[in-house]
Formats: sequence, structure tokens, C-alpha cells
Amino acid sequence: MKTILVILSSIMFFTNYAQTIVSDSIYHNGGYRTYLLYVPNSYTNTNATPLVLNLHGYGSNNQEQLVYGDFRPIADTANFLILLPQGLPMPLTNQTHWNAEYGTGIEDIDFIDNLLDSVAIDYNLDEKRIYSTGMSNGGFMSLTLAGELSNRIAAVASVTGTMTVNQIPANTVTSPIPVLQIHGTADGTVNYNGTAQFLSIDSVLNYWVSHDNCNPTPVVTTLPNINITDGCTAERYDYTNGDNGAEVVHYKILGGGHTWPGASVNIGVTNQDFNASVEIWKFFNKFNKASLLKVEEVTNENWLTLLSENPTQDFLSFQTTSNEKYNIFIYNSNGKLVKSLTEIANTSKIDLRSLTNGIYILKVSDSKNKATLKIIKN
Repeated sequence: MKTILVILSSIMFFTNYAQTIVSDSIYHNGGYRTYLLYVPNSYTNTNATPLVLNLHGYGSNNQEQLVYGDFRPIADTANFLILLPQGLPMPLTNQTHWNAEYGTGIEDIDFIDNLLDSVAIDYNLDEKRIYSTGMSNGGFMSLTLAGELSNRIAAVASVTGTMTVNQIPANTVTSPIPVLQIHGTADGTVNYNGTAQFLSIDSVLNYWVSHDNCNPTPVVTTLPNINITDGCTAERYDYTNGDNGAEVVHYKILGGGHTWPGASVNIGVTNQDFNASVEIWKFFNKFNKASLLKVEEVTNENWLTLLSENPTQDFLSFQTTSNEKYNIFIYNSNGKLVKSLTEIANTSKIDLRSLTNGIYILKVSDSKNKATLKIIKN
């Protein structure tokens, strides 16, 4: 049963929801996982609406994150849903956490994937515009989702988070992923320069700049020092012109701590020269999954040959000249991955009978070659 925690308007919601915070749960992996969902009063179920995952930090909870990394005033104006899942206790420490490649056995990636499916049953989600952000461990998890749930997540933002040294999301990332990284140079919890376990922020930026094929030389902007009493200043680094318009942006907080810039709750040296929530939404609002997947139809004719007609009905066949095995990814017009095949031999026949009629993007690649085709099923 859904529990309405806060109702800021008395308007009854049938086609138009009141501004609410909904508390609910889904059954996942043998137990119930809880979440909060913020629904702005501008929401109507007749229009597809963006969604922002807002993930709490280690030892925190979704109610604290709702207030600390607050997107509610922005959602009220911009009209997007805010989804705040609750992490489970970590074995041994019993601290709430997200399993961002930590090997704790908690299936958080599957949980979030299933949670998005569950929310989509009751709310009209814009599947092209699902984003993830979070504080600390929630920032770690957002960067993990960029790799492990790239079929759904359009862009991510990490505040005081990073990646583990063993993460290689390129194995599963199938499209450009815009990334915003906010981090303080005096962060005493997640070291800006990295540790034996965690990547430095420069390494994180270099990884995603390379993956998105952005300009490796950033445009650097010094933010005005609006608040001279907050004990820190800020710089912005823009890595632009990535594949299909992808960008990587970094807010470097000189002297900043393990904090959320612009937060009304002060838990350390907190930059007040900009509001992280505002800048994160501005960043997210530039991207959608479909446009990030749009590419010119490119085929290496010396490598891949389409054997079947296009448009097609039930099956699609093609052949490569390479002896290497290759991977196939098929996306719908919303940019969602709907079918994937890996380690395929020279000639392939793809069964399309499970797909509805429409336009799809087919991406085929091996270690040296790649091709992108627009296919039509009718």
C-alpha cells in the first residue's frame, strides 16, 4: 500500500496528481525494498515525464537525501519525478549502502532496474529521460549505473563519489553517457586524489572523456566567489563535443569538503557559490537517450553485409568478413536496449518476432569494426 507522507495540495488526483511524497515498496530478491517518490503538482499522466534517481550516501537514508540533496523546488517548476530508493544495510557494518561494485552481494542494479519498471506502471515515464545522481556512495552508484544500466540511464551526476579501481563499465556501456562530477579537493571521506581502492577524480574524468570521445582539453571557468565566508571557491571544467553531443563536466571545489554545494544543511565546508541540484538538473535537461543513440547510418561495407530485406518482418540476417566474434545491440526509438546478443559467429540470423513494429537501431561491433543500421520491422 502506498503511503502519502506529505500532501501540499488538496487537489484530488485522477489525471492530475497533487504534489506528494509517496512511500512504497516492491518485492525484490526475497524481500521488500522501499522507496520514496516525489510527484510535483505539475505532473499529469497524459504526458511522458522525466525521472531523476536521487541516491543517498553511505549510512544515510532516502528521507535525509530528499532534504539534503533537494530537487523538489526544481521539480515543481521543471516537472520531473524524483525517485529516492532506500539502500540496505551492509554486511558486518550494518550501515545502509549501495553495492557500487563493492561485492557485498546486494543486487542493487537489478533492484533499481525493477523499481523503474514498477514506477512506470503507475506513472507515465519518459523512458528517454531517466537520470541518476547521488551523494557519496550514491554518487558511486550513479557512476556504476552509467556502466551497468546504460540501456536506461541517459546521464549521471556524482556528488563526492568516484569509482573503484576495478570498475570497467566499458564492457557494458553501449552508448555515450554524459557525466557531471562534483567534488571537493579537501574531501576527507572520498579523497580527490584517489586511494588504493578508489580512482582519483582526474582518472574518473579521463575515463568518461575518453569513452564519450569528448575534447580532452576542457574549457575552464572560475565561478564568482559569491559567498566569501564558505571557506572555498569553485571552478568548472567543460569537456565538450563528445559523440552525439555527450559532455563531461566537472565542478572542482577548491578547499571543499565531503558536502553538497548549495545545501541548506551544513555538514562541513560547503560551497555556496552555486547550487549543485540546480546545476545537475540543467545538465540532465540537455540530454535524452534517443538523441545520444542517434548516429548517421554507418556501415563498413568491407566487413558487414545485410542479407535480408529492410524493412523486415520476423528475422534479420547479415554476414561479416571477419573471423572474430561480434556483439549485437538493438535499441528502440526511445533509446532503450531491447535485445542483445554477444559472441556471435560469422553469420547471424536475428529473431525479431518479440519486437513490436517500428524503427530500431542496430549496432554491431567486434574489436576492430563497427556498424550502425536503422532497421524497420513491419
